[in-house]
Amino acid sequence: MSGDHDEIRDHDGNGAGAGHRADTGNPADDARDGDGIRGTALGTAPVPLSVLDLVTVGAGHTASEAVRTAVGIARTAERRGFHRYWVAEHHSMPGVASSSPAVLLAHLAAHTDRIRLGSGGVMLPNHAPLVIAEQFGTLEAMAPGRVDLGLGRAPGTDGATAAALRRTERLHEGADEFPQQLAELTRFLDDDFPDGHPYSRIHAVPGPVQATSPGGVQSAHRPPLWLLGSSGFSAQLAGRLGLPFAFAHHFSAANTIPALDLYRESFRPSAVLSEPYALIGVAALAAEDEKEAYRQILTGALSMIRLRTGRPGLVPSPEEAAAYAFSGMERDFVDSWLSNIIHGTPDAVRTGLDDLAKRTGADELMITANAHGGDVRLRSYELIADAYGLPGV
Repeated sequence: MSGDHDEIRDHDGNGAGAGHRADTGNPADDARDGDGIRGTALGTAPVPLSVLDLVTVGAGHTASEAVRTAVGIARTAERRGFHRYWVAEHHSMPGVASSSPAVLLAHLAAHTDRIRLGSGGVMLPNHAPLVIAEQFGTLEAMAPGRVDLGLGRAPGTDGATAAALRRTERLHEGADEFPQQLAELTRFLDDDFPDGHPYSRIHAVPGPVQATSPGGVQSAHRPPLWLLGSSGFSAQLAGRLGLPFAFAHHFSAANTIPALDLYRESFRPSAVLSEPYALIGVAALAAEDEKEAYRQILTGALSMIRLRTGRPGLVPSPEEAAAYAFSGMERDFVDSWLSNIIHGTPDAVRTGLDDLAKRTGADELMITANAHGGDVRLRSYELIADAYGLPGV
């Protein structure tokens, strides 16, 4: 949509992130979680720790096994005091079973009780804003007060797949399209299209309209919006709108500090946040010894090489990765890729995470584990929790 009614509103409390604090029904949880965005650092962690899960499928394993592992990771994260658990939208990648975040999150909501669940993220240009508002309104009904809606403007796949998703050859990812899509989504979430707008009589259900209907008791709360990015565009937009911001440090490390600086410089207080709040996604894997950690993360590097050369597949086993004959150019890529993954013993990973938090000033670290086997990724989160003395041992 275009026109004045679809422009993103400013920071006067009616903006794109204006929403309401969600009440979990548990006073202790509400006191800890505050507005649901800001977490609390537990144990000796420098900032709140969270989980980003791609629901990876390793060679020799099924998507069903990957989903079971996702449930295990989410429950482990909840038990050990991680603040939130997110899944990310990807398409046409055999090794990533997270093409439908809303479906996964509904399943995870049924297997958890307290941890925040969300998308890191839903790729907004791939979907009609009304559909996203309906999906996440439904999730909010399933797990009141613990759903996050993280949004990205990339397709989460190659151009041909994006065109198939959107049923058009013209891909809408530009600076002009995304803010308008975001504004429309926000209007649906808040149910506040102005009179005279073509969508003023259309309501995302479940949603706030139910609270204003005769006899309605539906909560008017809705999931907080996050903007995701790997460059400066979303950083600046999130800052201008007073929204929380999530940066993909795990695959765009060189841009992390510039993007966070831009976010903070652009930030204007909103009904959601009085000051900036930024998390960064970081790849980290802990194992009992350094060699084993390297052996496990090499599988992700080989998987990424295949993806970037048009040969996406299942995540290879450690044995396959160890036996692979990397070319000189591939070896250079591996060295560069692995340099951005914090790996090793639990103490080494803790030191790396501490240093990253200090260097970036991030308000939260969202850890994603790169490995072939679900048991390895589960063990890594346990070891990191142990290293920081998180509860629930």
